[in-house]
Parts: sequence; C-alpha cells; structure tokens
Amino acid sequence: MTSARLSRQQWRPQLATLFMVGTLAISAGIAIAWFAGNGVITTIFEQLDYLQQHPPTWAMTPMAIGNYFWFWATALMLLVWLIMRVSPTPQTWSRTIVVGILGVLTLRYLIWRTTSTLNLGTPLNGIFSLGLLALELLILFSGLVQLFLLLRVRDRRKAADQLAQTVSSGEYRPTVDVLIPTYDEPEFILRRTIIGCQALDYEPKTVYLLDDTRRPAIQALAAELGCEYITRSNNDHAKAGNLNHAIPQTQGELLVCFDADFVPTRNFLTRTVGFFQDPHVGLVQTPQSFYNPDPIARNLGLEDVLTPEEEVFYRQIQRVRDGAGAVVCAGTSFVMRKSALADIGGFVTEAVSEDFFTGIQLAAKGYRLVYLNEKLSAGLAAENIAAHALQRVRWEQGTLQAFFIKSNPVTIPGLTPIQRLAYFEGLIHWFSSIARVGFLLMPLAYAFLNVIPLRATEAELLYFFLPFYLVQLSVFSWLNYRSRSALLSDVYSLVLAFPLAITVFQVMVRPFSKGFKVTPKGTASDRYRFNWALAWPLVLVFGLTALSLWINLGHCLVTMANPVDHWRGLGISWLWSGYNLIMLGLALLILLDAPRPTPYEWFTLRRVAKLQLTTPDGTSTTVWGTTTMISEVSAEVQLTKADTLPTEVDTGQEIVLELVDEHCTLPTNLVQQRSEDGLPTLTLQFAPLALPQQRRLTELLFCRPGQWQSRCSPNELQSLWLILTSLVRPRFLTNRHLQPKPVILTRG
Repeated sequence: MTSARLSRQQWRPQLATLFMVGTLAISAGIAIAWFAGNGVITTIFEQLDYLQQHPPTWAMTPMAIGNYFWFWATALMLLVWLIMRVSPTPQTWSRTIVVGILGVLTLRYLIWRTTSTLNLGTPLNGIFSLGLLALELLILFSGLVQLFLLLRVRDRRKAADQLAQTVSSGEYRPTVDVLIPTYDEPEFILRRTIIGCQALDYEPKTVYLLDDTRRPAIQALAAELGCEYITRSNNDHAKAGNLNHAIPQTQGELLVCFDADFVPTRNFLTRTVGFFQDPHVGLVQTPQSFYNPDPIARNLGLEDVLTPEEEVFYRQIQRVRDGAGAVVCAGTSFVMRKSALADIGGFVTEAVSEDFFTGIQLAAKGYRLVYLNEKLSAGLAAENIAAHALQRVRWEQGTLQAFFIKSNPVTIPGLTPIQRLAYFEGLIHWFSSIARVGFLLMPLAYAFLNVIPLRATEAELLYFFLPFYLVQLSVFSWLNYRSRSALLSDVYSLVLAFPLAITVFQVMVRPFSKGFKVTPKGTASDRYRFNWALAWPLVLVFGLTALSLWINLGHCLVTMANPVDHWRGLGISWLWSGYNLIMLGLALLILLDAPRPTPYEWFTLRRVAKLQLTTPDGTSTTVWGTTTMISEVSAEVQLTKADTLPTEVDTGQEIVLELVDEHCTLPTNLVQQRSEDGLPTLTLQFAPLALPQQRRLTELLFCRPGQWQSRCSPNELQSLWLILTSLVRPRFLTNRHLQPKPVILTRG
C-alpha cells in the first residue's frame, strides 16, 4: 500500500468523525450558552419563540376552515381506501396517487411542526423540543426519499420469463462457477448447500467449496460429494479475502455466490443467467428467503403469522433500488459477471460489508445492477436473539463504514445523483435507531422534568397530525406489498434500538475497531433463555416509563378541580408513555429465547407414503398413509383409516418408507406412535442414508422451484390484536407451536 493511499485512509475517519463531533460540540455549546443566559443566544431564541407563537398566515391558513378538518381527514382516508380496493397490489397509477397524497401530507405536517409547535420559552423546554424535532426530521427525510424513489419501482419477472427461454433452449449458456464460502459452519449445513448447488438444472457449472477454517472433515465432505475444495493459509479480509483468493482459480464466465447455509432451487440459474445477455449487466441479485422462523417470530410463538424481518427490504426496498439503479448486493444468492468483478479489482476488502461496497463499485464503473424479485433460494435465519443482534450490528457497522472508505457512495466518482440518493438513504436508515431511542425517552422528560417538547392544541393535532398519521398507517403495508404492518415494524425496530444506536456512535468514532464475526448457525437449545445483555436498557426504560405513568396519574388526581391542568396529565405524553410501555413489554418477551430442541427444520409436506415392514414372526406387511411433516432426519406419517400397524410392532421397528410421488425410498426406524385427529400417526427416524438417498431427500426439501412463497403480514388491527394477545398470553406460559409430546397408542 502506498503512503498516499495510507494517508487518505487515515484522513477519512478523522474528517467524518470531526464532522459528527463538531456538530454535537456546537449544539452543546449553544445549549450551554442558552442555559447560562448569554444575551445574544437568549435573544435569538426569544425571537424564535415569538415566531412560533405567531406563525405566518400561510402556514396556518387551512385552520380557517375550522370544523371541516374531520371532512378532509375522512375524505383522504376514503380516497386512499378506494385506491387500495381498486388496486390491491400497487400499480404505477395507484402508487403515484398514494405517494402524492402522502408527500403532500408529510410536507404539510413538516411545515406545521417547524413553524408553530416548538416550545422555546425556556432553555430546558427548548432543548427537548428541538431534539424531538431533529429526531422527527431524520425519520421524515428518510421517508420522503423513499416516497420519491417509490415512483421508480421495477419488476423484472416478465423479463426473466423471456430471457429464461434462451437459457433453457441452450441458445445462451455461459460457463458458471458456484462459490460457497464457509467459516466454521457445521458439516450437515454445508452438505445440504453443496447438494442443492449440484442439483441446479444448468450445465456447464462447477461447484467450489471455499473453506476458510482448513478443516479435514470439510475437505473430506467435498471429496465425498464431488465438488472442488479450495482453502488458504490465512483468513485475511474474512469472506471477501476468501472469495478473492479463490476466484483466480476458477474458469467460469459468471460467478454465483451462496452463503454456507443457503440452498438454491433447481431453476436458480435458469431464471438469472439470461440477464447477462446484456453486456452491461454486472450483477443479478435475488431475495434472501428463510426456511426457519426468525427469533422474534419464534419467541412470540407466531412463526406461522409473522413474516421475516428482511421481507420489507426484499419485497419493497430492493425493487425501489432497482428503479434507481442502486441495487444492494446482499452477499448471497447473486450472480456476477467475472470480468466486471475483475474490472473493479475484486471484492472490496476495505469494510466488513464487502458485498454492499462491491455492488457500489460495479455501479460506479457503469455496470447495471439487476434485482429479480423471485425467491430462488433459502437459508437459515438467525436462530436466537443474540445471533440476530450480532448479525444486525455487523450489517450496520459494515454499511456505516462507507463514510470512511473510497467506496463511499456519496463521493465515489461514476454514480448518478439518483443512485447516490438511494445509497445515501440506506446509510441514513441506520441512524433511525437513535430516533427510536429518543422516542422512548422523550415522554420521561415530561414526567420527571415537567418538560413540554410539543406545543399544540387539540384542534391542530386533529387537523395536521391525524390525517398524516392515519393515511401513513393505512398505506404502510400496502406500499411494502403486505410484507410488514407499521405496528409490527415498530416492534422489530425497538428490540435492538439500543445496541444499534450505540453502534452508530462507535462506528463514527472508531469505524474499524470491530472485526468480522460470523453469525452462528446450526445451534439447538432445550430450555428458555433470557438475554439480559440486550434486555437491561429496556428493563430500565420500562421501569421509568411505568413510574412516569403513575406520576402523571397522580397529577390528574391532584388537579381534578382544574379541568385544564387535569387533562394536561392525560395528554400526548400520557398516551405516548402507554404505547411505549406496551411495546417495551413485548420487546422483553422477544428477548426470552424459546427452546429449539433440534437444529433440523421440519417442513410441512404432504406426499403419498407406502410403508413396508416385516414383523417379528416374518410376516411382510404394507400400510399406506400420507406424510404430514418431513425433516432431514425424520418424518411424520399419518396412516389412512383403513390401515394400522400390526399390534406386535414396537419402537425401533425397521420400516421402509417409500414416497410414491417422488420415487424415493428411505430406510427408517419407528420412534413413536400417537393418535392425531383419530388416525394413527407415526414418527419415523431415518436410518443412515446412502448418498443418492441424501441427494433425493435434500432436493425434495429445499430445491423445488416455486416452493418458497411470500405470505402477507397481518394488517394494523390484526397486528394490534397479536401484540395484545402476546402480552396477555406469552409463549412461555402457553408453549404455542412447540412440538407436542407424542401420545403413545395403547394396545389391548
């Protein structure tokens, strides 16, 4: 590395850090001067407070219609509701109208907030009032940018249909190298990933296992399965270094990357490779899907109800980024042109998020980044809340390192303004964790410091805030294609608000102080575990919020003779504290990890099952049934009404299971029998499987085209009901959705 380059790398963190520290120092200096009674500062804020109490006529003109605010709020709600009924899925015309309405209401709310609601009468009130406004501006800026970008959404699925025909016919068939980087993942996880990659319906391809831990067992696994094995003598630059070391040893025109736990469906390459017929396409990214529930859904017992946290990103934000030419390379389940990667010097090694910055470098070089919104692979979501937090903090750290490296999307040459805006919004998004913490703490200032950060009448709130809030709440889920409701989104953001907010400051001060940490996979636990490390700030705020409610209630009881002061205690802060208390209670339940007895996932899969067994007396028997659930190590079969096992068959009996529809025969042992819905139900454990049987089972469970489907998140009312139900009946009291103990059939 040259001394000039080293000097630039040392200067960038200083510049970014000084900007942040300088901004905070100037703000603190003004606040101290205000509290100290500095004449100039005090006069300035007195004038600003006067303007807040006497806002310009043009900003408050709509209030002249007075009693008609209900009409306008209702009219807007009805218009939005009608649009969503006519267009259940956002189309160009419907999205444009809704985005326009939201944009106008947001700007209207913003003008009102900045011109007439700030309480600058005293330094203490002023600091909290301006602080609350700053937090809101951060959220509103990100929201307005997203609204603007929503006008450019793209859907590539029709194009993929046409381009896939040339691939299927063999007209376009570039050579492909499939790369599986691994670092300490268990062998059984790697086995399914390798088998899935080998099952891809595409030739010519070569599968490479890139082992960064130099394990003899993994080298033996590669030899057993017949894939190429590459390792190196060190772990420099983590995953990026692993990929950069292996790529010169490959020969394909295209590179496909899957994380060690991601298994593609058979048609992955058929659906993606066709885009590279355009020589300007450098990357095709597909969504990350998951075959296990994320820990938030699991800990609440809502695995079959809540969608994974990443759904909003892949259903909405990536499509928005595609329209702006700023697709995010997500590190797995993507195809890349090898020559394009060589053009930028390989995967970026300057930051933890090598994938994000590699995509930016490709875009800056003029290559097109394409996002295909089809679930063509699935992997393991974080298996407990600690792993979930580790993963999110790593993503945040890697993204915010953009401010300190040459791949900074704000300054890197070659990007268009719209691309810079889209990438910059992705950077600013992580600062929203600070706003979320601020929104938790702000009501406490009212109770304990008698601060009123928002000065507004009931009529103003109803006229300016209510339409903005209700319309936003109504269209939130519609705009993100029913992937997440606003209330559930708030729950997800609250759980890790404190560690993410702390990480923002850590990265801005010491951006490279933490190295790359791999999310642990393939774990299991047999008991509930509470994560105190993540919980203690939430517990503290929960206690203070509960205390503030009692203080406000006492204020109400003391001031009942004075209606004005009495209802003041039941104002915005009281309702705000109540909402925070509910959300904090739910967040603490989420931090109680539910048991996960086995690292293997069960899949609901109904197939005709033929069971063949030989009884102790030598009699051969065949019974029929239907599989209800299958995993990689066992299966559950419900027998037909006409069939039962012979009475002399007991636990440990060898049974040959034939999945008739799949032409797949698997040796098993009987584990348990029970009655379910009045029918005999058997739990069968697979005996050691031959490699062809392993391949067939893995392909059945993970590789079927179209098997990973998106589902709709509950609407706002349903989400509110789920939140309240989860608080009243938490999972640890009800054991919702945990595997029940089988009931052994009695024989007489």
